[in-house]
Amino acid sequence: MTPAGDLPRRGRLTVYLGAAPGVGKTYAMLQAAQQRRREGSDVVVAVVETHGRAETAALLDGLEVFPRRQVEYRGHMLEEMDLDGILARRPALAIVDELAHTNAPGSRHPKRAGDVDEMLAAGIDVYTTVNIQHLESLNDVVAQITGVRVRETIPDAVIDRADEVKLIDLSPEELLQRLREGKVYMPAQAEQAVRNYFRPSNLTALRELALRETAEHVDDQMRAYMRALAVEGPWPVAERFMVAVSGGLLSQQLIRTARRIADRRNAPWLAVFVETPGFHERPEDERERVAQVLRFAEQLGA
Repeated sequence: MTPAGDLPRRGRLTVYLGAAPGVGKTYAMLQAAQQRRREGSDVVVAVVETHGRAETAALLDGLEVFPRRQVEYRGHMLEEMDLDGILARRPALAIVDELAHTNAPGSRHPKRAGDVDEMLAAGIDVYTTVNIQHLESLNDVVAQITGVRVRETIPDAVIDRADEVKLIDLSPEELLQRLREGKVYMPAQAEQAVRNYFRPSNLTALRELALRETAEHVDDQMRAYMRALAVEGPWPVAERFMVAVSGGLLSQQLIRTARRIADRRNAPWLAVFVETPGFHERPEDERERVAQVLRFAEQLGA
């Protein structure tokens, strides 16, 4: 049995949050990594995607870039972050791009967020990046804004547990200028992006979501700080929210909406299914859908 004093401290998680691809999250993260290296910290790049951007790739100079592991899947070789190698190397700080990435089948964790959590548990600090559209509770909202359903998502709790969230913000005009300069996508891709996902109205709405998420995180940190210092203040919660679900197609959307409302009000929330006397006689797949919906609500904090 390991003495309590020998247990590693949990690493600190810093999330670089953006409203859309191309705002410079990876660039800002690598700038901070270089600063930590200059201060004498042991920094390792576990995985970074430069997407061919020369200015981002230049910031890798002087940093130790850990080799990725090769994974064979359906006749193709995929490259994934070497989690076990990083854990054995045990740097003070690991740089992990694209937190919402889905790992190759057969990996220990289905999502890169699971890899990051294991690093943190081992006492390794992590800098990582994510876009606002990858948060699970915002999935429906982003789809309504952009017309695109994001498939790679992470639970909001991953961001909630972050020690620091840094908003990497660009105005829609600045981001569109970066697109035109070829700093986000190749010219053909950039032209299509401007016509679809990167319309100014979309970018403005996504930017507002990112600003709200960051502000809520700061509010949570302030409340935790005041509680830790036993600062007297107005702590009562005047409201609670309840969402009634049926297992139907709109249930997950209702749950995501309830989660966002409750978060903004700093209020607890409940997810409820009313079981009728004949429910146990319903088809098994229908009963399982209800169970899945309630598990989903629990994952989001209900």
